[in-house]
Amino acid sequence: MIVAAPSRNLLIEQIRVQHELNRRRAPTSVLNFTKYTFTHQFHATWFHNSYYQKLDDFADGKIKKLMVFMPPQHGKSEGSTRRLPAYVLGKVPDKKVAIACYNSSKARKFNREIQRIMDEPDYQDLFPEARLSNGSDGYARTSDEFEMLDHRGGLKSVGVGGSLTGEPVDMLIMDDLYKDAKSAWSPKVRENVQDWYDTVADSRLHNDSQQLLVFTRWHPDDLAGRLLSIEGDDWEVIIYPAIKVGEPNDYDPRKEGEALYPEKHSKEKLEKTKHRNKHVFECLYQQNPTSKVGLLYEPFKTYTIKPVSVKTTRKAYIDTADSGRDFLCSIVYDETESAMYVVDVIYTQEGMLTTESLVSVQMMKHTVQHTIIEANNGGEGFKRNVEKGTRTLGNTKTKFKAFHQADNKEVRIFTNSADVNNMIFFPVGWKEFWPKFYKDVTEYMAQGDNEHDDAEDTMTGMVEFFGTNLMSETVSKSKMGFY
Repeated sequence: MIVAAPSRNLLIEQIRVQHELNRRRAPTSVLNFTKYTFTHQFHATWFHNSYYQKLDDFADGKIKKLMVFMPPQHGKSEGSTRRLPAYVLGKVPDKKVAIACYNSSKARKFNREIQRIMDEPDYQDLFPEARLSNGSDGYARTSDEFEMLDHRGGLKSVGVGGSLTGEPVDMLIMDDLYKDAKSAWSPKVRENVQDWYDTVADSRLHNDSQQLLVFTRWHPDDLAGRLLSIEGDDWEVIIYPAIKVGEPNDYDPRKEGEALYPEKHSKEKLEKTKHRNKHVFECLYQQNPTSKVGLLYEPFKTYTIKPVSVKTTRKAYIDTADSGRDFLCSIVYDETESAMYVVDVIYTQEGMLTTESLVSVQMMKHTVQHTIIEANNGGEGFKRNVEKGTRTLGNTKTKFKAFHQADNKEVRIFTNSADVNNMIFFPVGWKEFWPKFYKDVTEYMAQGDNEHDDAEDTMTGMVEFFGTNLMSETVSKSKMGFY
């Protein structure tokens, strides 16, 4: 049986009906609005649906402060900085929006593109109240600023270093505040961005203002890093790495190792990019920023479930604080025949009375068998008090050993760094479990000034005492086949 092709009139009617359906859906979400107003057909994957859902939550006021990090050429700015402002001003013409970029030229380009969207007949049909000036009605309309006709809202665009004078800002969108890697790696540029945010951008915000930050994480001390270190609980952070790392989550259902947008950026293509420059790949594609050069450690291996081993010993290594600026670092870990799996970390600048109590509880909680304590500068007294405290809690199992560390700390850390990298495993999510510890370890420089070295000293001690049973002889790494 031969099925006749649809007639031309039927096709026209189908297109008209589909267009009408799209028009009715357009005001209901940022994604539907984008599909309707996009010049060409907008192909949305699961990832776009996920990303635009977050933009919807932001547009609806469900999220007050949002950070989104993703690789280039994945549609980040199309959603956040072109369609979102046009959508928001269509829904709420009284909203005062500001867009900030690394320079005024980039910001003005976004401004003009938003105006073109809002000038389209389809947009006017969707939002008849959202009109722009025709040049003769006294309302502002330039590439730096435009005002909504007969409403209080509008949009201003500004580059880093520029001013945001006048009325308060209801919604601040910051897109690519650093032009490139060179800018982000410059301490001076990072300081300029921070100063501009503190003195200009933040000064225009009020209690109900919203902030959206979207850019490439080139450096751990960029604006996002600083904001998260100070007010991390206030921000919702969404990260879409080009290649999935870790378990699926509520906004990213991928399995580990899957590409984010394989239709345009395949796993094979991404792996080649990674092979050319691992550091750039981690920043640009994985949104996992590290300093450019000189890091002592490679990324550490992680575990979800510890592998089965013939023998496992629960140990702790403790480096007490030598001065008020130093951190006490106490790491509990499971030592197997070939590796060490970190279980818990205490990393704090609290005083001795507090840390003695914390460590006593830690020994009890994790049923530690062997505890090694560096006895320099009060370590012997710390050891006695912790042992007394944990016995008081009912722990009679933990054996304690204190010793004086006479070798040069920097030399020990440097010469043992490969073993630390190869033999120590951290639990998946350790960045969230122990953020300050994670930061100090992953940003530790092989040469130059490091603010703290207590975490690195402790991990070095773990490696140096690998195979040591406090009740028997030491089993060297050479006996285990590491050398």
